[in-house]
Amino acid sequence: MAASIVQVNISKGGVPKLPVMVAEVTELGLVGDGHNEPPHIHGGPERALCLYSLERIEALAAEGHPIFAGAVGENVTVGGLDWDAVVPGARLALGPAVLVEITRYTTPCRTNARWFAGGDFNRMHHNLRPGWSRVYARVITAGVIRPGDAVELLD
Repeated sequence: MAASIVQVNISKGGVPKLPVMVAEVTELGLVGDGHNEPPHIHGGPERALCLYSLERIEALAAEGHPIFAGAVGENVTVGGLDWDAVVPGARLALGPAVLVEITRYTTPCRTNARWFAGGDFNRMHHNLRPGWSRVYARVITAGVIRPGDAVELLD
């Protein structure tokens, strides 16, 4: 299966982020997306986008967690990508124009507790469960993305 954008998600702040059919990506993230926390916690150029794997979301749901695409605040839900290869320093092409570089693993916060059985939002903490975290990315090349756009992990 070729990797692709499954869902593009925004909110005025907080979670869940809700799907949109098209989004403009700038160096500060998706136009129309907001955060409830200050920029040193969420947002800014080094945390412009949050990405997560559909396969990880589906596996968590199969464990009994009430999670779904956009629930944990990712802006871009991707499918068909080797999530274990999405590490800080990796570059991804999103659609025909957007280029991002993964900057770090995200630290889950209590606002995500409702999407996890028993409130255990640390189920997606990289230090405790490597490979299960969302990631932050900086935008190298801005543009427009849509669900269905190809995603490519670049060398």
